Amino acid sequence: MITLPEGFTILALETSCDETAAAVVRDGRTIVSSVVASQMDMHSRYGGVVPEVASRQHIISMAPVVREALAGLPGGWADVHAVAATYGPGLSGALLTGLNTAKAMAWQRGLPFVGVNHLEAHIYASWLDVGGQDVGSRGRGTGAPPEFPLVALVVSGGHTLLALLRGHGDYHILGQTRDDAVGEAFDKVARILGLGYPGGPAIQRAAESAQPAGTLPRAWLRDSYDFSFSGLKTAVLHKAQERQERETRIPKPAPKPKVSHQDPRAQPVAPSPPPALDAAWVAQIAHAFQESVVDVLSAKATDAARQHGATAIILAGGVAANTRLRAELARRAGVPVRFPPIALCTDNAAMVAAAAFYRFAAGAQSGWDLDVTPNLRLGA
Repeated sequence: MITLPEGFTILALETSCDETAAAVVRDGRTIVSSVVASQMDMHSRYGGVVPEVASRQHIISMAPVVREALAGLPGGWADVHAVAATYGPGLSGALLTGLNTAKAMAWQRGLPFVGVNHLEAHIYASWLDVGGQDVGSRGRGTGAPPEFPLVALVVSGGHTLLALLRGHGDYHILGQTRDDAVGEAFDKVARILGLGYPGGPAIQRAAESAQPAGTLPRAWLRDSYDFSFSGLKTAVLHKAQERQERETRIPKPAPKPKVSHQDPRAQPVAPSPPPALDAAWVAQIAHAFQESVVDVLSAKATDAARQHGATAIILAGGVAANTRLRAELARRAGVPVRFPPIALCTDNAAMVAAAAFYRFAAGAQSGWDLDVTPNLRLGA
């Protein structure tokens, strides 16, 4: 490790999925500015992210987002010492937008550049100094950084894994999902229950209003830190289908026949849509699903921390915004649980800058030929 000059300031970009983000971070911890242009409303009508739409929107949003992030620096570009960007994992077209923009800015300004692993960036959100306050466009505060060894539970729409952190850049994967990522499972179950997109917040809201009733299966995968959520998702689907079939069998008043002068054989009768699931039942299933997920995640993270003598557990990724998961993990852990403010759980560029700072401190820089790696793994 080398000692970077005091006040070392990084401009970072993040475009791995559907948020166009830019941030300026000083000394790897102090957030000067953090700007995120979300596309959530645009993609919600499709029930998920459309890659081509996301890529085009990144191009539209990039310049104003970067300008707003730099507005927090009195000297503008003159106060920037390095540039960073996410190069994977993520959607290839979206990643290309941010990576090539960052490389172009660094080359034109004669600044060092480094590519950052998106999963590593999520972990480094816990190194950002926010003083216990949430982060909007700007923020700063105090607080001590985590001390190694650490166990990181990374939970997002595309990834679910447990990793042992023995030092900066030193990762050992303990376990990961064998099928669906937990965020993906939230989205799919929310779609089954008719709760909309994104699924995580929708299921959490529904679960909060539930009268708990019954449980759903848990895939423990004994003697392993791996995860599986496919069976849980299928169990919810079967329960929803059974509920709709039961509602279909309940006799209902027959509608009045419509008088038609046309040949009925020329008018095929459309099948009736399945009946809507009632809100109280949906809330109960949402609650049971969330409890199943939280139980498995909390148990495995707690056991991993105990087995490896971790000083703390870092909870990272978009699903780290789930308040039930935060509370249960903190209750069980036996060691401190560190999670960033909700604004830093979802995709943002401040976390990319924090990870980049320790990359630069290790003497790492990326060449201009760095390409995107959509399936990049942690530790690669």
